[in-house]
Amino acid sequence: MASSRRPGDLPAIVRLAVALGIGLVVGLLPRWDGGAAAALSGWAATAFVYCCWTLAALMPMDPDRTAGHATREEPTRLGAHLVVAFAGLASLVGVVLVLMDRTHVQTVASALVAVVASWLTVHTLATTRYARLYYTQPVGGVDFHQSEPPRYSDFAYMAFTVGMSFAISDTDLASSRMRRTALVHALQAYLFGTVIVALLVNLVASLGP
Repeated sequence: MASSRRPGDLPAIVRLAVALGIGLVVGLLPRWDGGAAAALSGWAATAFVYCCWTLAALMPMDPDRTAGHATREEPTRLGAHLVVAFAGLASLVGVVLVLMDRTHVQTVASALVAVVASWLTVHTLATTRYARLYYTQPVGGVDFHQSEPPRYSDFAYMAFTVGMSFAISDTDLASSRMRRTALVHALQAYLFGTVIVALLVNLVASLGP
């Protein structure tokens, strides 16, 4: 008898397809005052749905399920991650264009939300990337200073710590491939952090007289 599928076993491409559908509906709402606001809001909805769904599915996993899930062959996961990463890059391009126009507050606000969504996407994908690298032979590459093998919540802690501080806190990297991955991740986090600050300044200026 086939066992029921658990939330974490749902293919990433399915989560992405549902998120894209929701994003399309949001982007087509008649309330937006321009194409840029509609596109950015649609992307933000897609990213938030995908990332929140993914994190909700992965965070409860214990070490054994984390190891199995992180190393399982699932070709569609790579495609899903590439699509989401590309969309995040595209949103940054849109944000740069929006920064040149202070007249549409709704568009600027949509851009801010889109960048926050892209920031969340970068660190959600980093969580799964760190887990896959750790549990791919040879196992290891990060010392979490605990006797129990790491689970997804440990990798999320590591990813979001890098995302908010651009540094590794109380974990030690023990392999070159992990250091390379953390370096790229920190640079991405710095880029998104810089853009978010610029958007905040622009939004405040747009609301002024």
